Amino acid sequence: MDRRQFLAASTVGLATAVAGCAASPLSTDDGDSNPDGSESAGRGEITVSAGGEVEAEPDRAIVSVGVEASGGSAEAVTDELATGAERLRAAFDDLEIPEENVEEGQYRISPVRRRDGGTDGFEGTHSFEVTLTDVDRVGEVVDAAVAAGADDMGYVNFTLQEETRAELRKDAIDAALDNADAEAAHIADNRGVSLEGTTAVTSGDVQVHPVRREAMASGDAAGGAPPTEIDAEPVTVSASVTVTYAFAG
Repeated sequence: MDRRQFLAASTVGLATAVAGCAASPLSTDDGDSNPDGSESAGRGEITVSAGGEVEAEPDRAIVSVGVEASGGSAEAVTDELATGAERLRAAFDDLEIPEENVEEGQYRISPVRRRDGGTDGFEGTHSFEVTLTDVDRVGEVVDAAVAAGADDMGYVNFTLQEETRAELRKDAIDAALDNADAEAAHIADNRGVSLEGTTAVTSGDVQVHPVRREAMASGDAAGGAPPTEIDAEPVTVSASVTVTYAFAG
């Protein structure tokens, strides 16, 4: 993906050099032990924990919008929310958004409490989450929702599709391993020893960090205002690894 950008910075959490450790998979029975059976003083291990990150432009967006209502009874609020939800669904249909990409969000009706413990009518909200694979349409969806009567503007989550996540997951691990190799080489050079290979590798969590923006329209698009534009920064995928290297002095 040509817009992907690897971060050069290394996020190293731990680096230790230990001499005289238990035999590693690279050790042999010839010349590695002293007569008393102890490990040769010139052999040991270096363990490094490092992180890596990659970035990519988002290719998936989740828009949260909804309607609100208030009234003297729960039934009245229910009817008003139903009418508003129908208008929103019609707007999504006009935009040719697949039904499976429109999910029910929050649906709530509750009494409005007074300080004296009584109630002063009811209020409610009905929201939807709209998933887009064309992130350039986010502003179009927000404007259409507002024109259809949406008054509960939530958020936009810019993230990655599953295929992109899987690809960047590997790239983030590769970046973390590269950083671990560089850190281990630096430690070995500082200590005057030579790395002989890897004896153990542990991969930590690989995390996707979405970008969240408020789903706020720029104005009344139907009245001639410019279409809403919501820009997102690149999405970051991070990984961490712990690698153990054998060395000989």
